[in-house]
Amino acid sequence: MVEMMNAVGYTEHLPISDELSLFDFQTPMPTPKGRDLLVKIEAIAVNPVDVSTRKDQSEKIEKDHPRILGWDALGEVVACGDEAKMFKKGERIFYAGAINRPGSNAQYQLIDERLVAIAPKKLTKQQSVAMPLTSLTAWELLFEKLQISPTDKIKNKKKTILIINGAGGVGSVATQLASWAGLNVIATASREESIQWTLAHGANDTINHRKDMPTQLKEKGIVEVDYILQLSDIDGHWDEMAKMIKPNGRIVSITGNQKPLDLGLLKPKSVTFSWEWMYTKSFYQLPEMISQHEILERISAMLDDGVLKSTETEVLNKVSAKTLRKAHEMLETNHTIGKIVICN
Repeated sequence: MVEMMNAVGYTEHLPISDELSLFDFQTPMPTPKGRDLLVKIEAIAVNPVDVSTRKDQSEKIEKDHPRILGWDALGEVVACGDEAKMFKKGERIFYAGAINRPGSNAQYQLIDERLVAIAPKKLTKQQSVAMPLTSLTAWELLFEKLQISPTDKIKNKKKTILIINGAGGVGSVATQLASWAGLNVIATASREESIQWTLAHGANDTINHRKDMPTQLKEKGIVEVDYILQLSDIDGHWDEMAKMIKPNGRIVSITGNQKPLDLGLLKPKSVTFSWEWMYTKSFYQLPEMISQHEILERISAMLDDGVLKSTETEVLNKVSAKTLRKAHEMLETNHTIGKIVICN
């Protein structure tokens, strides 16, 4: 007899107010093979990618196979595939998963062992589960795409980074990591609450992304910056970024553009522009996907050592369609700070 598990999914791209936008259902429990681990989910966190994926009208879903969202997860390893050697049953792990596999909005989930790490031991599960996706993204943004050294703090002290949307999930971790690396961190925030949050998480100063940013920087004695992390509205800020970046500077973005970007604006300054997508390594099964295990190991240690602070701000109870619809609704306001967590 096939063992079943509870899950939350969708088959249509509906407004979150519709009860069928996310619904409870049962599906067969998966069996781990190869390098997969079977994880019993204890807690999840909700991210903007959950909302954007749920709304993606281009995605085709079979009516008989609801799509299961959810990437941030923390849980117990209950079974291992025949090639999985890095973890054993009973260990508590955390991870951000792969976008092209069933997600963590379920009782159990399969995850490749190369994408996970032992969860922090000194934090609560809700504090820990808030961190994988945003930490991986922030680490790859700073230390892979922008090519900043995480250890050369003497060199970094001479550099300035502008983080656009410092109070968001990724921004809240990026400000901490950039500050830890020794950079002068300017982050954007538009409300008093988000300004205070951003300063508390490592920013040296803030400017308002809803006002003219180059002018605000000049008022603070900064003409141009060495690096820009673009975490919100790339279309609206593209021209400003071209003005604010130094010659030979680097810009990296996680937000998709809705219209063509004029790369010619960056040419006179020989600026390097790149994209960051946390799922690239797992989606294409790149040899370096093991780096996500290694990054999460470092993040776990930094959280236990108090070097990094969890960005968990809201905790909801029980992974269910009703609770997840509430979390999606909160994210869709675009006024959330930090991370929304759901614990079983």
